[in-house]
Amino acid sequence: MGSTIALGAGLAVSIAGIGGGIGMGVAGGKAFEAIARQPEVGGDVRTLLFITLAFIETLTIYGLLIAFMLVTKIS
Repeated sequence: MGSTIALGAGLAVSIAGIGGGIGMGVAGGKAFEAIARQPEVGGDVRTLLFITLAFIETLTIYGLLIAFMLVTKIS
């Protein structure tokens, strides 16, 4: 039972981390493309990018929180 919960905790952290990293990479790449196409909207795109990255990071931290909750359930 404990090893299954530990496996679930590891999967929660790894999937959240991988998903967050891919999402941040895609969002950053698209933001750079948008700024390269229209440099005059760079400030607006940058602001929206930072907000988007904050939301992605929050979801990643939720994955870590779930892993902590699963690990505390073992003990």
